[in-house]
Amino acid sequence: MSALEPGDAAALHRVLAARRDVRHGFTSDPVDDAVLRRVLAAAHTAPSVGFSQPWDFLVLRDPALRAELATLAAAQRDAFAASLPAVRARTFAGLKVEAIREAPLGVVVTCDPTRGGRHVLGRQTQPRMAAHSVAGAVQNLWLAARAEGLGVGWVSFFRERELAALLGERVGLPAHVEIVAYLCLGHVSAFAEAPELESAGWARRRPLEWAVHEDVWGHHDGGDALDAAVAACALIDVAEGEAAARERLTRMTVPPGALGQVAEVGVRLAGLAGECPPPVPEPAVVAVFAGDHGVHARGVTPWPQEVTHQMVTNFLAGGAAVNAFAHQVGAEVVVVDVGVAATLDEGAGLLPRKVRRGTADMTAGPAMSREEARAAVLAGVEVARDLVAAGNRLLVTGDMGIANTTASAALVCAFTGAAPEVVTGRGTGIDDAMLAHKTAVVREALARHGLLGGVEDPLGALAAVGGLEIAGIAGLLLGGAALRTPVVVDGVVAGAAALVAAALAPTASHAWLAGHRSVEPAHTLALTHLGLEPLLDLGLRVGEGTGALLAAPLVAAAARALGEVATFDAAGVASKA
Repeated sequence: MSALEPGDAAALHRVLAARRDVRHGFTSDPVDDAVLRRVLAAAHTAPSVGFSQPWDFLVLRDPALRAELATLAAAQRDAFAASLPAVRARTFAGLKVEAIREAPLGVVVTCDPTRGGRHVLGRQTQPRMAAHSVAGAVQNLWLAARAEGLGVGWVSFFRERELAALLGERVGLPAHVEIVAYLCLGHVSAFAEAPELESAGWARRRPLEWAVHEDVWGHHDGGDALDAAVAACALIDVAEGEAAARERLTRMTVPPGALGQVAEVGVRLAGLAGECPPPVPEPAVVAVFAGDHGVHARGVTPWPQEVTHQMVTNFLAGGAAVNAFAHQVGAEVVVVDVGVAATLDEGAGLLPRKVRRGTADMTAGPAMSREEARAAVLAGVEVARDLVAAGNRLLVTGDMGIANTTASAALVCAFTGAAPEVVTGRGTGIDDAMLAHKTAVVREALARHGLLGGVEDPLGALAAVGGLEIAGIAGLLLGGAALRTPVVVDGVVAGAAALVAAALAPTASHAWLAGHRSVEPAHTLALTHLGLEPLLDLGLRVGEGTGALLAAPLVAAAARALGEVATFDAAGVASKA
């Protein structure tokens, strides 16, 4: 078969770009049998593992059966909604997510993993390839339907075995057959210009550049994600947005200066967005970066190292302070394993990005290699990208790592020039004797790596005395700034990470807001060096992202004030003479 004609190729690409997951707007017009057969024939031409063709297509027209399926989907959709953070739940409530009743047809696309017998080429080594092949058939069906002017909506709220059991009872679906997709199919009143979830702000499309890796994973055209983030941060110009915000503040129906620091937060948000009013920074997500520290062996904390692993498990189970605060403010919690010494079980909310199993003892040598430090920063940049692409508009830093205040103190000393005796704090609540020992360990590490006189190589300093979770947070700070997404900085560990990130890309700090002031002395020094004013001062030293989460509603309120408080002219209120 020869290559497609230019016109055919162009038409194909138009269909690919125009494919939409249709959730509403189905009409009652019947689907012509000949058209339906062409669509199913296109699905049937999909490639399959070992040419096993493991798919079948169950066409459902009976309104009563489809109504029963809709009830099942609704119950499972409601269970999903109940699991969402508050802001996400409100957005989800406004979405139309299935049209089982409205569409004239339902097509159940199934997979028979036994088809072809024992010797299907490729299936023995990759059993999941049967279901993957069926996904190709679904895509063919979807594209062919779009070419015919039909809409398709994929309903994914079913628990597969419950749906299979119901269809087994009603239509005799064999027990060994798996359901890959339930598709709503029919004519629609109109096709949206963009995917509905993108238009609604639920998620964003990842740029192609993020998805294409050249020869080595993580190497993109023009460099890796860290190079791209640093370059993007250099282009941040906040002047226009900040000027617009300050001008609007003079016309708002509040006395001049009455909003205090809240107004300044709004100005920063407008500067970052390049417009006034700025978008409301919701929903929020706290990324808790976790890693262990080799300096723990020097006795700088009374807590055993396995607490890092145990607390990560606690985060994922929803039992930590960060979970309680996130629930209160409607934020999501994710945990990023960049360097936990233990092996973590898979679980919802865990992002496995491990660079190595904890750092080495920074008093005996570098905590990690330069390459490992860069890899951990890069992981943070990519986590920021993923979280923003998922629809989050506010990033919050979190941390977990026993002995990480020792590494943080060393970094703050190195980047600010302050003495270890001034910087080093009590961390998890150590006594005077252990504080003196911890201070001596910080000084020893700095002296070993030549960092008592300042930093010339930010990444080298991070590798020498830093931590993997600190590096990951630095990457999150850079990645958020590169995407013009505000980041709320938590306590001393995040402050140390911010010093590293600011040294790599000074203009990135335009995107950062200090959530609170920790009682750790190093935190105040870091914030002062960065020029960041904390929003809260509550005497916290929990870490995890707790203080920054409590500030998240203030950040959102600052944006709302600029957008929703009326001006004197609009409200008909006389202004000051």
